[in-house]
Amino acid sequence: MSEMRLYDAAGNRLYLNAEERAAFLAAARRQSARDRTLCETLHYTGCRASELLEITPARVDLSGGTVTLRSLKKRKDAKGSPRIVYRAVPVPPEYLDTLNTAHGLREAAKSRKKANAPIWPIGRVRLWQIVKRIMIEAGIPDAPHRSPKGLRHGFGINATVNGIPLHMVQKWMGHAQLSTTAIYADAVGREEQDIAARMWG
Repeated sequence: MSEMRLYDAAGNRLYLNAEERAAFLAAARRQSARDRTLCETLHYTGCRASELLEITPARVDLSGGTVTLRSLKKRKDAKGSPRIVYRAVPVPPEYLDTLNTAHGLREAAKSRKKANAPIWPIGRVRLWQIVKRIMIEAGIPDAPHRSPKGLRHGFGINATVNGIPLHMVQKWMGHAQLSTTAIYADAVGREEQDIAARMWG
């Protein structure tokens, strides 16, 4: 299993910083309902691209304020058998209102077939193309962090910078080990320097 990193071998950042995340969100809000909600879901849940493609109306709890994701990383129970792991990630009410309005989630919940159909019936390549196009529109430089994975890492950094306990970040991101989540705490120092530089600039 390869070790998760926040910088590549050349020292390039692999996550979107706070300014880039804000620019991406602003650009996403100028898009069609499908593309906007897709990007907002990546932004607010920190999910993997493949996990987003499995989200159905049944997994969005409008009253509870969460989106439930199925972790696609292989996990095993004590006996070594594969097990399915779900996690509920809290999200802002404004985002849920937009998601419901754009995709008719309350109405879809009345039909078992619609409730269990993917909200975004597209493939991973198309998802990647949408995210890349919007990141370009947002002015995010052509660098290793301009990707859906960069958004996921940005979510982890943002949560840590804002004081969310690591065990909660671990739960929301679906990490099996807390040591994986701890890389975000290690990166906070550099992110805080960036924030301080803007404060004094």
